[in-house]
Amino acid sequence: MPNERFESRKADHLRLALEPAMDAQENSLDGIHLFHDALPELNFADIELASKFWRYEAASPFFFSSMTAGHHKGEALNLTLAKVAAKRRWPMGVGSQRRELTDPAAASEWARLRKAAPDACLFSNIGLSQLITTPPQKVLALVDTLEAAALIVHTNPMQEALQPEGTPQFQGGLKALEKICHSSKVPVILKETGCGFSSASLKKIRAKIAALDVGGYGGTHWGRIEGGRAAATSHQQLAALTFARWGESTADSLLNAVHWRQKRSLEIWASGGIRSGLDAAKALAMGAEKVGFAKPALEQALLGEEALDKWMGRMEFELKVALFCSGAKRPEALRKGKRWQKI
Repeated sequence: MPNERFESRKADHLRLALEPAMDAQENSLDGIHLFHDALPELNFADIELASKFWRYEAASPFFFSSMTAGHHKGEALNLTLAKVAAKRRWPMGVGSQRRELTDPAAASEWARLRKAAPDACLFSNIGLSQLITTPPQKVLALVDTLEAAALIVHTNPMQEALQPEGTPQFQGGLKALEKICHSSKVPVILKETGCGFSSASLKKIRAKIAALDVGGYGGTHWGRIEGGRAAATSHQQLAALTFARWGESTADSLLNAVHWRQKRSLEIWASGGIRSGLDAAKALAMGAEKVGFAKPALEQALLGEEALDKWMGRMEFELKVALFCSGAKRPEALRKGKRWQKI
């Protein structure tokens, strides 16, 4: 029965995530203007997107953000995503591996995924509230099962507070994060899931994370999704309406993170409403090193491998156009000089 409830919840998440009403109604990146360079002194053919995710040589600074896991349809989608990600050399975060903590049989999903995409660069994923109550060695076993290149720890207090079966116990999270960073042999990424990071939140972080994925307000809003799952007129459903615009925008979260990082040795990743190669270019210009896509990739994966591959090619092409017309040969060049302004 617990497994059935788990699968039902994950299936609900996937179904609702594709509904337009679950998206934030404002995308802060629409308010960022990249300056046009009419004299780029470049040939378009010379634009280079290649980027490193630690030891992994990726084709671009793009990756698939963690999306779905734990049910039959999710496994099929992950197989599609992983196969095409390996082909195009985009890293990929998997959905939460929480189920495997209590159901050892769940590991077989990841074994099948790895067998189907042996060359894919995959990131494990666990929630901060689970990290608090789970011994580090058990969490790191999830990394081993997946043969993952990194571990994502996602923090989602809004979702957990509104989820009917939620686990909104976050006390001790910062210490648990420090402990897993100390124990892990692979890089640890701290990620928000759509509500972003304020400056005050960032100042609390002492753990030696390898990357911070800002996961800002602008894309799928998990508070809305949990409201969509909750019983009619329940506190959760009504509160989801109240908090439908809760969160720090992706643009503000990026600015907060870049300012906070300064002398720290870590990367800033951007996700949360990234819908085009132009959105990605704006995030890179604002200081991000990597950019994650979720819902747009999910929509294409539902159409099959060919559709997903074509869409990924389009994202790369759009980023190249943005680089060329900004006078930047590589993504990292966008961060040099002030190439953008708020409008």
